[in-house]
Amino acid sequence: MRLSILLPFAGPALAVSCKNHTLWLCGDSTMAPGGGHNHTEGWGQYLQYSLDPHIRVNNSAYAGRSARTFTREGRFQAIFDKLTPGDWVVIQFGHNDGGIPATDTKYRVDCPGMGTETCPVTYDNQTEIVQTYVTYLKNASSTFLSKGARVLITSPTPTNPFESGTYSFNPTVYAYYSWYIAQSLGGPAAGIYYVSHGAYAAQAVRLLGQASADANYPMDNTHLSPYYADVFARAFVLGLKCGTAPVQGYVVNATSRIEGDVLGTCLPANATLPI
Repeated sequence: MRLSILLPFAGPALAVSCKNHTLWLCGDSTMAPGGGHNHTEGWGQYLQYSLDPHIRVNNSAYAGRSARTFTREGRFQAIFDKLTPGDWVVIQFGHNDGGIPATDTKYRVDCPGMGTETCPVTYDNQTEIVQTYVTYLKNASSTFLSKGARVLITSPTPTNPFESGTYSFNPTVYAYYSWYIAQSLGGPAAGIYYVSHGAYAAQAVRLLGQASADANYPMDNTHLSPYYADVFARAFVLGLKCGTAPVQGYVVNATSRIEGDVLGTCLPANATLPI
């Protein structure tokens, strides 16, 4: 089975417990081990500390990747080959996906649009039919669902919202795309959920203040210090606890202990609603 094939979701697998299963992480440097290097870190490295040890975290995120390159390099396929019914898959991209494929020298930009648009380009002396962010993640998610896994699609982490000197955060189009993917594949009834991670992380940055943001985006306006990687992991956990995904039952912190001066409170948009 290849990830280009869309398969129906096997409904009975929803009853499988998370216990002794794996939560797989798919993303870019903001999530990945080692972050973007240069003393940065990915938030996925800290997620395990908020979860019951009965569910393992496999951080398969990789720096510099987009929905397109994660597909082309077989990284979604490698997870599909290893996961078992009852596993969870978290998918978060968006930092490396925007632009025009025909002029992208890193060959990672997706085709613009949110449907079945395609952009033929030449890659490695062959024609590559570049698809949209929505198509890549719908294909991957559908394949994971077909094997009895459940999926969390999340909005990308925020770039430094204090970069201009005053706080400003607006979700990117990839936040909307991510919500749309979850909804178009059936939402919670089909085992796929949306978490507005970007908004929860931005809320934490706002509460910590400009000096903290300036110190903890150490390399540029995107990559995170280890401290912010930990904060963003906890912001993701708050998003889980404020939403509806059953994996929240394996969070070892109660919502009342997660909410506070650092992370803030539950946002009006939960796992099933757009921002």
